[in-house]
Amino acid sequence: MKVGIYYGGRGIMEDPALYVLEVLEQVLDELNVGVTRYNLYEYKNELSRLPSTIKDKDGIVLATTVEWLGIGGFMTQFLDDLWLFGDREKMSTLYMQPVVMSTTYGEREAKLTLERAWESLGGILAGGICGYVEDIQSFRADSGYRFFIEKKAEDLYKTIEKRLLGLPTSSKAVTKSVQRTRQMLLTPQESEQLSELAADEDKVRRQKADVLELSKLFTQMIDGTMPPSPNEQFVDEFVSSFTAVLETTADFLFRITDREVPLHVQVDGAQLSCRYEDVPHASIVCTLSPDIMESIVAGRMTFQRAFSVGDMSVKGSFAVLRQLDQLFPFSESN
Repeated sequence: MKVGIYYGGRGIMEDPALYVLEVLEQVLDELNVGVTRYNLYEYKNELSRLPSTIKDKDGIVLATTVEWLGIGGFMTQFLDDLWLFGDREKMSTLYMQPVVMSTTYGEREAKLTLERAWESLGGILAGGICGYVEDIQSFRADSGYRFFIEKKAEDLYKTIEKRLLGLPTSSKAVTKSVQRTRQMLLTPQESEQLSELAADEDKVRRQKADVLELSKLFTQMIDGTMPPSPNEQFVDEFVSSFTAVLETTADFLFRITDREVPLHVQVDGAQLSCRYEDVPHASIVCTLSPDIMESIVAGRMTFQRAFSVGDMSVKGSFAVLRQLDQLFPFSESN
């Protein structure tokens, strides 16, 4: 027999739940039960991996401490992960004993919360433990309290060994209805893989970034503000700014550093051809960054100035280079 203990407290020495778990573990160990403790605060960055640990268990203990209000964040997140990634078929045969100790008010409500959560997950309830402790030293020293906890441990053992079942409850009927409409139809293997993926913060961060990027893309497509693709950018600006110079024949190849294919601009008198394509020979080959090209077509810089300050390298006829600013007099109004 194997039992898993999932502790949702903060692990402080004065926590009375730790004493209860200590006694439970001693009794179960004497009964030859394999006990594994999972301190949820030690798994705070990978809680979604823990649902897979119930696969080889015959029963579990959900233990927490009410220090202020409710069952605490770690236990809440663990139960959420069980709902999302847990093996429902396995949980339907798994016994759960709730342990809730309080240093303030609300231990009964917290115990009821755990029981309702486990029933919602389809599991089987075993007798629970809850209590209020004002002085941890007096609590530890009281043999009557220890005897009570030992009996609860024995009850858990007998319940699991004899596979005792409780009477049907309305909450299970409601749970079946809820699961029919909301549960993800995943195999246990798919649930485990999904829980591992959710625990990988880098993958989750990348996926969120991808989703955000796709969201922006679809928004731009819907409202018509989608920017031009790399194979269309700058073409309209060259066409709208073209000023024909008679008897001028030349072709220009612009190698923009973030493009695999260069922009080919060919001029033949009043005729203009402008598209992204690679050609073996051109009158002049200009290499520049997309930022510099944007500055030029926006009228903030000329081709001649970009070449002079070293922002654009040029191969070919420099006489033809001087014609570029005449053929394409970009201005800030374009």
